[in-house]
Amino acid sequence: MNIKNITLRLRRFMLYAVIAINAAALVMACGESKAPSQADEAENTEAKAMLQGIWVDEDTDEPVFRVQGDTIYYPDSTSQPAYFRIVSDSLELGASHARYAIVKQSAHLFWFKNQAGDVLHLSKSDDEQALATDFVHDQPQVMVYTEVVKRDSVIMYHGERYHWYIAINPTKYKVVATTYNDDGVAVDNVYYDNIIHVSLFHGASQVYSRDFRKQQYEKLVPKQFLSQAVLGAMTYSHADGAGFHFSASLCKPDGATCYMIDNVISTDGQLKTTLVEH
Repeated sequence: MNIKNITLRLRRFMLYAVIAINAAALVMACGESKAPSQADEAENTEAKAMLQGIWVDEDTDEPVFRVQGDTIYYPDSTSQPAYFRIVSDSLELGASHARYAIVKQSAHLFWFKNQAGDVLHLSKSDDEQALATDFVHDQPQVMVYTEVVKRDSVIMYHGERYHWYIAINPTKYKVVATTYNDDGVAVDNVYYDNIIHVSLFHGASQVYSRDFRKQQYEKLVPKQFLSQAVLGAMTYSHADGAGFHFSASLCKPDGATCYMIDNVISTDGQLKTTLVEH
């Protein structure tokens, strides 16, 4: 693969996340029951033993991951340790059991194909002691998807004064989101979900006040999507005969896929939610 320096840097960065699986997914991988076809397959212990050590990108000599036992560790502080197996000449990753064909493996070479069929070339480091400090982290960091946001406004509706208030608050509730990196390999990262508070006042009287969580939309969006989505935003849209419209977005953290929910608060404090688009 002929790659210029700038491309090599990007490829190195993406390789850091090649098989990053968060700690929650690691627990699932160890605790959940596997499908019979997967559980019954014998692991290639010889190939797993050869994979122990620190591996670098053949083109850049930059450290990519370190293998110890059945876990892979990464030099950057945000990538979570990854559970893995080698089964039937394939690298099997994490709780999803995603598999990538091994093209070539020896004591010092490890080549495997990504989802698109491209071959990633790694070689084992001859100086593990020098690179060992690159893999020392207290705890992998969890990525924060949004910061605290507070906003409010006064609107006139049928000659009456209304005041709405929105606060988006990050929580410690973790969301595991699976995407594919530029190398075509599944990547699981951990994000914090949000709780969004909405209040509506008519003059000094409170019409509505509630904390919104993504779980309340489980009847409007697919369960699998909801488990990997973050309640990322809530914005005031408009007012009409039905009431005051607030738009909520449920998105995967990469932003590629979203569901938009219309939350309508009536003047007597009743809430109605409708799926708008995705």
